Amino acid sequence: MSSLAFLVAPAADAADNPYQRGPAPTVASIEAARGSYAVSQTSVSALAVTGFGGGTVYYPTSTSDGTFGAVVISPGFTAYESSIAWLGPRLASQGFVVFTIDTLTTLDQPDSRGRQLLAALDYLTQRSSVRGRVDASRLGVMGHSMGGGGTLEAAKSRPSLKAAIPLTGWNTDKTWPEISTPTLVVGADGDTVASVASHSEPFYESLPASLDKAYLELNGATHFTPNSSNTTIAKYSISWLKRFIDDDTRYDQFLCPLPRPSLTIEEYRGTCPLGS
Repeated sequence: MSSLAFLVAPAADAADNPYQRGPAPTVASIEAARGSYAVSQTSVSALAVTGFGGGTVYYPTSTSDGTFGAVVISPGFTAYESSIAWLGPRLASQGFVVFTIDTLTTLDQPDSRGRQLLAALDYLTQRSSVRGRVDASRLGVMGHSMGGGGTLEAAKSRPSLKAAIPLTGWNTDKTWPEISTPTLVVGADGDTVASVASHSEPFYESLPASLDKAYLELNGATHFTPNSSNTTIAKYSISWLKRFIDDDTRYDQFLCPLPRPSLTIEEYRGTCPLGS
């Protein structure tokens, strides 16, 4: 009897949440360089799309788990897709379709990058070769620097987005009371380009008090820390995307109670409980 109960329990969990993907998470699994899914990738030429500059789609190869939520990621000012490419396989292997993009020009400002993130999501869900793998109702956006500012712009423009994660974001607009998308703001204590005092902190504080939101300030980090593999960014991004794109409450444990300061975390603020 006990073995039978063990066998049917996962199916019961899946029935409770049809968007749940992958095994039960652990600290080790969200900190791992790769998750449980094998990943393939496909290049998207700038010549084949409109509204953004092409990019690379990373996706789980599994066809047995149904569709996946998706996230598009923008690089920052003067930067290319390569600057945020590490996030592609890292997030996709946890059970997401991930599209790291180039912008139309490297000098595009945050409002333009926000529109490009949305254009890339529309391409991904409507015309891409992997559109059949994507659940178009469960989408998120991320970005670095001006791409982070664009992430806020995209969330403001499209309230249906399920998650937004600006990474050391930069924007001349400091207040975002219009946003209704759960947002994880990531700043860096040593950022001299978009200091947390003038960017990430006011971004976070201006988000509605009723919103599921969090502020993660990286310790011993710079503006460019998100441009290379970073376990702290990955573990909390994975947890945030899982919780709000997949509605997977198994990841609440990593977000509430709030993480404490550590060798890698200068400060963490947030609203708990989640989804209240």
